[in-house]
Amino acid sequence: MLQSLKDIFPLKTVLSILAGTAILAFGMVNIHKRVHITEGGVLGMILLLNYWFAIPAALLSPLLDALCYLFGFRYLGKDFLIRSIAATLCLAGFLKLWESLPYLFPDLTEHPLAAAVAGAFFVGIGVGLVVRQKASSGGDDALAMVISKLTRCKIARAYLATDITVLLLSLTYIPLGRIAYSFVTVTISSLLIDFIQDFSLETWKQRVRKHIRLARCSQE
Repeated sequence: MLQSLKDIFPLKTVLSILAGTAILAFGMVNIHKRVHITEGGVLGMILLLNYWFAIPAALLSPLLDALCYLFGFRYLGKDFLIRSIAATLCLAGFLKLWESLPYLFPDLTEHPLAAAVAGAFFVGIGVGLVVRQKASSGGDDALAMVISKLTRCKIARAYLATDITVLLLSLTYIPLGRIAYSFVTVTISSLLIDFIQDFSLETWKQRVRKHIRLARCSQE
């Protein structure tokens, strides 16, 4: 049993999940929650169904997350589910930590565009670090990863598809001006998640060496 857990959670995976959930929670508390940036994905769907059908959010949240995790278990395997449960617990812990502290990021309430961009970086980097380890910190990530696997599309497109669909439906009860900033957030964060998931240090080293060689050749 212990050896099995070590295989599922090598040190690199543990550190990446801890760093990712800490960064994600920081952005959620210090930017999203503070500036009231609307969400896409599962959270946005919870708000949408609550508005349309008056179903309590407390009931919808675990129900939709559980459904997404079941899809993840079905198509991504047991190890994915175990790592995702750990990541979800880490996220909950870091959310509680950041909420117990004073705000640690400048107040961007009067600058919603800057808040949308900054929030996107925290979400993109945080989620990207978790997804890179084949785990998810919430139902949104699990759903996007399943869609990406089944359709063989890049994960950025899967995130954008789910987020933008929910945001467009949210126009039934949220003003366009408020939704527009969320489009900025989900677009940037999706691209960042994709970049971090595919990032390879060795590939970048090879590119740097190639540019150095080309520069030397041009000088000669």
